[in-house]
Amino acid sequence: MRNIIVKELNQTYIEDIDIEIVERKGIGHPDSISDGIGETVSEALCKMYMDELGGVLHHNTHEVQITGVESNPVFGGGKILKRIDILLTGRGVSEYDGIKFPLDRVAIEAAKNFLDDTIINLDVELDTVVECKIGHGSGDLVDVFKREGAPSSNDTSFGVGYAPFSETETLVKATEELLNSKPFKAKHPAVGEDIKVMGLREGEKITLTIGCAMVSKFVANREEYIAVREELKDIVSDLATKYTNREVEVFVNTADNDDATDESGYYLTVTGTSAEMGDDGSVGRGNRANGLITPCRPMSMEASSGKNPINHVGKIYNILSNEIAKDVVENVEGIKQMNVMILSQIGKPIDQPKAASTQVILEDGVKLEDVDKKVEQIVDRWLEDISIITENVVQGKTRTF
Repeated sequence: MRNIIVKELNQTYIEDIDIEIVERKGIGHPDSISDGIGETVSEALCKMYMDELGGVLHHNTHEVQITGVESNPVFGGGKILKRIDILLTGRGVSEYDGIKFPLDRVAIEAAKNFLDDTIINLDVELDTVVECKIGHGSGDLVDVFKREGAPSSNDTSFGVGYAPFSETETLVKATEELLNSKPFKAKHPAVGEDIKVMGLREGEKITLTIGCAMVSKFVANREEYIAVREELKDIVSDLATKYTNREVEVFVNTADNDDATDESGYYLTVTGTSAEMGDDGSVGRGNRANGLITPCRPMSMEASSGKNPINHVGKIYNILSNEIAKDVVENVEGIKQMNVMILSQIGKPIDQPKAASTQVILEDGVKLEDVDKKVEQIVDRWLEDISIITENVVQGKTRTF
């Protein structure tokens, strides 16, 4: 029997609170780049181990550090003055049962492939230095993955999730995803990948403040820059009508100085990321496992990207909590909002958490006894099939930031 708890949530429904703040750091933000590299390296190591052994050996690659450097963007061009330093650390296994693995080469190749696929205008070979300092894991930890049944938790930790997204959350996420989509980049090459979207809802008004790095070689002058910036406002305003009937006001690059006569007054970059201009990045400092930063919601501070998907509950439980919450809200009638918190104990099977606590806000007229058994059944089923989370992560089907 699992310790599954279903309680009513003594909290105001998210759409009814007066102030809501939501943030998403785009794929080109240094923190998101770090998350992406950490997760991509983990996926590559999983594939390497699976190909050789049919299973995944212990590893954690969630300690990526990006050191911002220096560039000289100018209208119509510019150059990188110092290469971006990217440090891969953590632990992995380079030799097991007589088989040697090219851990460093695989990790560096994965990191470079991620950068090449993600930051369109970054010359990975010329503009970055990727250094691998991933150490070797211990034999005891490796043995965890050979035990029968569910793996044992690597830590006493917890994961948090909720559903559904509010209008503001949905709009913030959709905005960044649109502006960083491949089709959008093809039509608007001046828009870089370093896009941060901050949403503020005050009652019935939503304000979006967008920081967007522009790619200097695609912006010939001040007038073109301003035209792109104003077009972005219109595009996002039109997008907002798909997600909300509330009033929406959009700001883009509010630090710009339109009185400036040269590029110094504008958010110009050579590559499309502020990592070239001194901004540092680290895994876990940006979006949570659901892709957002939400101070008005329950959140875990745990970094999910790069942690191994076998027994690292800091990763598995954060993904699992969100999946459970979505499943319940979509399939149990009468629930308006749900929070999920799952707590592990180190050394205990990950499918047997110390507590799987759920809290629900119910529709008018619905009682807890109308839904509690259905909720419990869904939670129990997800824990019983927890290996689905691992399989999806290993196959790159689950986003962690």
